[in-house]
Amino acid sequence: AEERRDSFIRRGTEAVRHRVVMDELRSIARDQEAESFMLKWAGEEDAKRYLSAIEKEKRKSLQFRNEEGVRHRKLEEQQRAKDIEVQAENELLLAACRSDVESYKEECAARDRASLCFRRTESRLQRLQEEEEKQRQFEVDEENRKLEDLAREDVKAYVKTCQNRRRLSLAFRAKEKRRHAEWRKKQSQAETEERNKDSMYQSIDQKYVQLAREKERAKDALDAMYHLSKGCTFSQNPFAFLLD
Repeated sequence: AEERRDSFIRRGTEAVRHRVVMDELRSIARDQEAESFMLKWAGEEDAKRYLSAIEKEKRKSLQFRNEEGVRHRKLEEQQRAKDIEVQAENELLLAACRSDVESYKEECAARDRASLCFRRTESRLQRLQEEEEKQRQFEVDEENRKLEDLAREDVKAYVKTCQNRRRLSLAFRAKEKRRHAEWRKKQSQAETEERNKDSMYQSIDQKYVQLAREKERAKDALDAMYHLSKGCTFSQNPFAFLLD
């Protein structure tokens, strides 16, 4: 019976604890559900504000595009007006250019006519100058031919003079060569005679020196003999100094 009571008590305690846990879970679920609803409502409010912002941006974009379209149309109209003005100015410039071209063509034609007349006159003057130059050149050539003839005559005379001068020079050089050869021969003979005289004088001098030495030796010998006659001694040779 006690075990049963204890079992009832345990089951009652478990049931109480289970109810408490279930109450807490229900409370948490209700809180989560309330939070979910609050998040849902907040999300719907955010979506409404986002859609409102998108609509506002679309209106602004549409207004901006309309303003840009108006501005572009104004710019295109202004550019078209400028193009028309530029085209008008170009037409005026083209007309002025055509007029200038016509004036330039007339000036060129007049200048060509004047140039043709000038060239014709210049051609006549050039032909006259060429004829005068030919005549002057002919006179110069004639004068040059005369000068060349005179120069040839002068050259012939100069060559003849040079030949005569060369012959005289050769004769003079031959004469000088012969005279120089004779002088060298005489000079050689004189040098030979001088050398012979020197040799002769040297031999004579040597003879005189030899004679003087012999006389000196004879005198010394006589002196030695004289000394021997006074007192002869054989301790030394009295003629030893003569043998040196």
